[in-house]
Amino acid sequence: MFRVTQYLEEVRHPTPVGPRRNPPGPVVIWNLIRRCNLACQHCYSISADVDFPGELSTPEICRTMDDLKSFGVPVLILSGGEPLLHPDIYAISRRAKSMGFYVGLSTNGTLIDEAMLPGVAEIGYDYVGISLDGIEATHDRFRRKQGAYAASLAAVRLCRDAGLKVGIRFTLTQDNAHDLPALLELMETEDIDKFYLSHLNYGGRGNVNRKTDAMFRTTRDAMDLVLDAAWRSIESGRKREFVTGNNDADGVWLLHWVRARFPGSEAHLRAKLAQWGGNSSGVNIANIDNLGNVHPDTFWWDYTLGNVKARPFSVIWRDTSDPLMAGLKASPRAVKGRCSRCGYFDVCGGNTRVRAWQIARDAWAEDPGCYLDDDELGIEGGGERLVAKPYVRVRRAEAAAAVVPPVTPDEVRT
Repeated sequence: MFRVTQYLEEVRHPTPVGPRRNPPGPVVIWNLIRRCNLACQHCYSISADVDFPGELSTPEICRTMDDLKSFGVPVLILSGGEPLLHPDIYAISRRAKSMGFYVGLSTNGTLIDEAMLPGVAEIGYDYVGISLDGIEATHDRFRRKQGAYAASLAAVRLCRDAGLKVGIRFTLTQDNAHDLPALLELMETEDIDKFYLSHLNYGGRGNVNRKTDAMFRTTRDAMDLVLDAAWRSIESGRKREFVTGNNDADGVWLLHWVRARFPGSEAHLRAKLAQWGGNSSGVNIANIDNLGNVHPDTFWWDYTLGNVKARPFSVIWRDTSDPLMAGLKASPRAVKGRCSRCGYFDVCGGNTRVRAWQIARDAWAEDPGCYLDDDELGIEGGGERLVAKPYVRVRRAEAAAAVVPPVTPDEVRT
């Protein structure tokens, strides 16, 4: 997650530059259940309104939670499917809170009504994120359910009025970018705490529907809208938070945005962004799916590092015998193509590896989702770029043959 507001605040009130981030344990996004009452077009977990066999039992969840706590995990984001469909969601959430985790709830919001609100409010989630992928007709089309927008917006209002920190999550594509200005306006009129713009990542249905990914011009325009809104919020003194996710080139775009408006702040901001370091999948971000499989992040569901039923998460996460984990934990990562020649590698860290994997079947290829030009990145003689093409279903044998190559010393970027 890229904290736009936090870094824009550095323009007004610079803070000392410290060492690169090194939290005690990763943020864990935990898909407790795969069942969902919706079937969204871009769902990375390919959820549906059916039961999925083999999911972690509540005792297994609790044992894993104990291991996560001892390992130093600071944050649990409880997700799905729709996490509120889990029969023990309140017991699990209450236990997580009592153990001292920061606990977020990632929900579509359609189940949070007057009857359910007391249970959600009693838990006291540190944050409730509710998906809104456009204004009414657009959102309902994405969610494949008429009335989904009205139900989700009602949930936002209920959580806000109950004193919970609540935000809206918007996944940017070609098909809904036109609604972004209206959603940013909704932030103001509804007094919503947080706005999260998620770039489309190529996992699950998001991969199948990747042809709808926002083209570079659309992405650049959308980022300008978000940055402008965040700056207005800061100047007005409002306590609103703007963040983005799944495209670490956002840090570089922010740096260019600041350079054009506040050139005196560029050097300090560059140092702060390098301190952040960009993509941290497999390092500071982790995912546990409904079956207990561990992944580098939520979009790597076709690549499993281990299962918490067989080995503790703490053991799986430290095991660099897996070539993907070894590569993700390498510093610097052995990226290729234009990413290896980028003048801002220290800011974005090579961006999102799963897009490279899905397009090139090479986790270290350049990220086709980078929306900055070669000139903006200081790349000379760029040549042909890796392009995100429409999804084509492949045979299982072909997919199995595409492996992550091990990282060798001579491949590491210098």
